[in-house]
Amino acid sequence: MRSGSTTAAALVVVAAWNCGADAEADDDHEEGAVALSHEERTAAGVETERVERRSLRHRVVLPAEVVVNGYRSARVTPKITSVVEARHVRLGDAVEAGQRLASLSSVAMAEAAGELMLAAYEWRLVRELGSEAVSGRRYAEAQTAQRKAMAKVQAYGLTESQAHSLAASDDASAFSGVFDMLAPRAGTVFSDDFVVGELVEPGRVLFEIVDESSVWVEARAAELPDVEAGAEVDVVDSEGRRTVGRVVQRHHRLDESTRTQGLRIEVDNVGDALHPGQFVEVELATGATGPVLAVPKAAVTLIDGRENVFRLEDEEFHAVPVATRADIGEWVVIEAGLEPGDDVATSGVFHLKSLLLKSSLGSGHAH
Repeated sequence: MRSGSTTAAALVVVAAWNCGADAEADDDHEEGAVALSHEERTAAGVETERVERRSLRHRVVLPAEVVVNGYRSARVTPKITSVVEARHVRLGDAVEAGQRLASLSSVAMAEAAGELMLAAYEWRLVRELGSEAVSGRRYAEAQTAQRKAMAKVQAYGLTESQAHSLAASDDASAFSGVFDMLAPRAGTVFSDDFVVGELVEPGRVLFEIVDESSVWVEARAAELPDVEAGAEVDVVDSEGRRTVGRVVQRHHRLDESTRTQGLRIEVDNVGDALHPGQFVEVELATGATGPVLAVPKAAVTLIDGRENVFRLEDEEFHAVPVATRADIGEWVVIEAGLEPGDDVATSGVFHLKSLLLKSSLGSGHAH
């Protein structure tokens, strides 16, 4: 009799447990879904994307600095000892190729100009007499002296047209040794560290002209990822703005102080967004994975401490637990929980989670 009572009691307990489990399963099914019409999804900014297998690239982020594009800049220096007589442009001015930057005066230039005028006069005289009236030696010497004098003033800083104009002049006082420094290229005056009246020596940089339409971004790392010249990379500034650049050079020499290797990236500086000296980050895509099932990072959210995605089934979004393997760039690799062809929410996920939480609280559960 006791044995029969025990058996009956056990059956009652099992039946009660089964009923409770079924009720909990029904609650989970109801609470794990959010019904939204197409219009409601649009209003809430909920968008979906089909899950599929894809090849992903690992991304590496490196610190970097924007620097002047050395191939699009020029440093303007005097070629002889001179005195600065006048300044014609200022820091930040946009200049065109051949525009006057400053006027200089030089005793050496005045002497070279005098030599050119004498040599040019002699050459004109000999040429008018003709090779039949003068010796071949005198003819050759006059021609050579005129060419040497012409080359000398151009080497000192005169343009070819200025040199020819000086050679054609008969006025010995036409040139006082004052000449202009001209912009070798179009760009912006990036530096002009001098004062009027200063005595400047050859090689002293008076102006730096920079074309900022293209800049270099120099990234450095102890071990650079395997990236080839021509590869596209993302340059990200401190405000999160992205600009596409391309790798132009991987430095072969390590930096002696930091023992790091450099990577040079060229960027078309649209809208003058980047400036030399600015610190940025460079995002590089490296070797691709094989086809893997992946969803955007924005699709994955934590519910009750587990990673979930919202899968669209008819007009309902169901919270589906997923097993993830790794993050690759902006993607999460899915190990289990989804199949190719599933539609999952990729934006508005926080809104769906909020609706799910409200539903759970309303039914007396706290999740």
